[in-house]
Amino acid sequence: MKKIAVILVVIMIAFAFSTFQKESFSKESLDQKLITPENTEITFKEILKKHHGKPTVIEIWASWCGDCVKAMPKVKEMQAANPNVDYVFISMDKAFDKWHSGIAKHELKGDHYWATGGMKGTFGKSIDLDWIPRYIVLDGKGKIQIYRAIETDFDKINKTLKNLQ
Repeated sequence: MKKIAVILVVIMIAFAFSTFQKESFSKESLDQKLITPENTEITFKEILKKHHGKPTVIEIWASWCGDCVKAMPKVKEMQAANPNVDYVFISMDKAFDKWHSGIAKHELKGDHYWATGGMKGTFGKSIDLDWIPRYIVLDGKGKIQIYRAIETDFDKINKTLKNLQ
């Protein structure tokens, strides 16, 4: 009986941490440099500043990710239903050309950036990346409304976006 109680406590603690909601990005993540489609560097902070004033959805994805590709129709539905929202796509692809091909192949509309270190690189670590696709939703003031959503959370994302507009 004692073992069952300990297991339940561990599960509850793990669940509490998995649903942890951040309100802002760390200085480390804001200072991370990403690559633009024109092959220039830009900090994550500069990207966020560019979208300040509008609700923004950030999708962390990769062209090789099967779950990311399966979620693309839902992303396009979300974009059609929420045209006043900015969309930022940050790729975890391993190569610049694969990233560019993925954007064209999937006809992704929005701003695009590449995190050169992939999921386990410094940008991925700085945002606690453990799964892709990963969605982050910001309000018009840049405050995080959803920090960790995955491809099964589109109802939650869409509801949040409706409340922000």
